[in-house]
Amino acid sequence: MAAQPESHGARDGLRIVVVGATGNVGTSVVQALADDPAVGSITGVARRIPEWRPAKTSWVSADVGREEGLADHFAGADAVIHLAWLFQPTHRPVVTWRTNVLGSIRVFRAAADASVPALVYGSSVGAYSPGPKSRPVDESWPTHGWPEASYTREKAYLERVLDAYEREHPHIRVVRMRPGFLFKEAAASEQRRLFAGPFVPQRLLRPGLLPVVPDLPGLRFQALHTDDAAEAYRLAATSATARGAFNLAAEPAVDAHVLARLLGARPVRLPLRPARTALAAGWHSHLLPASPELFDAVLRLPLMDASRARRELAWTPRWSAEEAIEAFLNGLRRRAGMDTAPLAGGGMPAGGRLREVLTGVGEHP
Repeated sequence: MAAQPESHGARDGLRIVVVGATGNVGTSVVQALADDPAVGSITGVARRIPEWRPAKTSWVSADVGREEGLADHFAGADAVIHLAWLFQPTHRPVVTWRTNVLGSIRVFRAAADASVPALVYGSSVGAYSPGPKSRPVDESWPTHGWPEASYTREKAYLERVLDAYEREHPHIRVVRMRPGFLFKEAAASEQRRLFAGPFVPQRLLRPGLLPVVPDLPGLRFQALHTDDAAEAYRLAATSATARGAFNLAAEPAVDAHVLARLLGARPVRLPLRPARTALAAGWHSHLLPASPELFDAVLRLPLMDASRARRELAWTPRWSAEEAIEAFLNGLRRRAGMDTAPLAGGGMPAGGRLREVLTGVGEHP
């Protein structure tokens, strides 16, 4: 365990700890907190300390999948925001379980041991049981996930853990954020590595170069700009009263017609089975990192009603869902990134994508 004691900015005000502070969501949350005058200091917890130096922020190196001394880092905090999550390796679910489930339980216990008054946890639309695509559901929809996919199974399990945790620690204000799919320009390279793999022809993602977009049954989901999600996290962490679950999503719901418009393509209705078979073949051959079971889960996710966050947090997304995806597409074209290990951009050394293949797509964190 290594720590970097230097911090930036005043110590007066709220002290917030962000676990998983260097990824897609974490970097936006840290920035949102740094811009808040009510926040005096931020402790960013990550496996690898970044070169990025946001205001008011000090860094601690810790791996929640192994670390037992988290309570020391949480001592004196007004809130802990837990975002650390491994999407890979999809071929080794025991590895993701160790970090995502057992690591999250360590974070929850450490927050209680350190008497932190508020815990804000990054759940997901993926925690929800299959639901409707024709109408939105509120936070009371069952959270049993889709059992065949590691990601949704882990998210659902942690919902049950928090059910018990809230009963055992009623003095802790627990907030569960359930956002839709999160996009921003700086996370594009990371998301390409995690979900699409090294064979995505990024030049084809320029408008007009991709002729068609598959219109698959069930392909309708919600997107949100990561900075908008971060604002909801900031509001929840600095609130005195917010607790419970909050759906986070922007309009409109995204389907093949929306994607086709963004890409200058045309939607073409295709049967589901050939697409699913091709994805499964790519995953089993270690050519694609995203598992076919995750694809199955996406097609079954319900649409969410985000009115509770608007009403109780006074939260309103600034970006539409289309604008969020457009930012992501721009990031892919530019090979965008940030100066943190998870968000490293496309300026990889020669052969970087070849190394992705040789080290096993979907085999490593």
